[in-house]
Amino acid sequence: MDFLEPAFMQRALLAAVLVGITAPAVGIYLVQRRQALMGDGIGHVAMTGVGLGFLLNSSPVWMATLVAVAGSVAMELIRAYGKTRGDLALALLFYGGMAGGVLLINLSPTGSNANLSSYLFGSLSTVSTEDVTAISVLAGFVVLVTVGLRRQLFAVSQDEEFARVTGLPVRALNLLIAVTAAVTVTVAMRVVGLLLVSALMVVPVAAAQQLSKSFRMTFVLAVATGITVTLAGTVTSYYQDVPPGATIVLYAIGIFIVLTLLAAPLAKRRAKAAERAIADCDARCVPDTRRPTDDVKV
Repeated sequence: MDFLEPAFMQRALLAAVLVGITAPAVGIYLVQRRQALMGDGIGHVAMTGVGLGFLLNSSPVWMATLVAVAGSVAMELIRAYGKTRGDLALALLFYGGMAGGVLLINLSPTGSNANLSSYLFGSLSTVSTEDVTAISVLAGFVVLVTVGLRRQLFAVSQDEEFARVTGLPVRALNLLIAVTAAVTVTVAMRVVGLLLVSALMVVPVAAAQQLSKSFRMTFVLAVATGITVTLAGTVTSYYQDVPPGATIVLYAIGIFIVLTLLAAPLAKRRAKAAERAIADCDARCVPDTRRPTDDVKV
């Protein structure tokens, strides 16, 4: 347990736990909405915020949060109102965000390629006390939204038209999901990195879906998987001196592969059990509806 002794590892592990909770908690709604790559796009836009933070000598995390939130709102509005040119507008937003971030970091007096790499792929040693404070506050917001409004968010993610008929504020909830995803990206960028955060939002959810079909159980399993892989990846990064973001994502993919292999025989057993149950019900539960004259020979 010597990895708990360095102060930077204590901060990194706390940040990893918060990331492990928040990323799958938001990712489950994005997967349900078939927007699995939205986190990747927000990560590109957040790079501009990181660059502004360095250029203005302010907190890159908070600045990235503001820019990512603005970008996520723009993405949602483009998705809702953009027609044939919507995909082009999103592409310009994504690539422009990444290019702007790289340019601003290189223009800033304190920016460097090392700083850029730590935000793109994550870094344990650069997680400061201020970063942990910001991550904790932002993670609290994400958990409050994803758990407190889970019924409404699930309804909108499952079927927007049905949610609108029931009287839910669909547009506001869609924007809330987008904003929450943006906040999650900035929460995770110090540990996983902006280029890999989308994987942590999606892969644990996909892994949990191999074993569970209910929303509640999928949510719990996805968060448990997220915490497991972030902690394991952080500790591995400490001992093996490898990038934490890449290690965490590879662990998540490994769990997904294992659960997929385990789920196949379980699904076959469930299917056979269901067939036997249906056959038994047909034999015992279906009433005899034949008329008395059906057995009379003419």
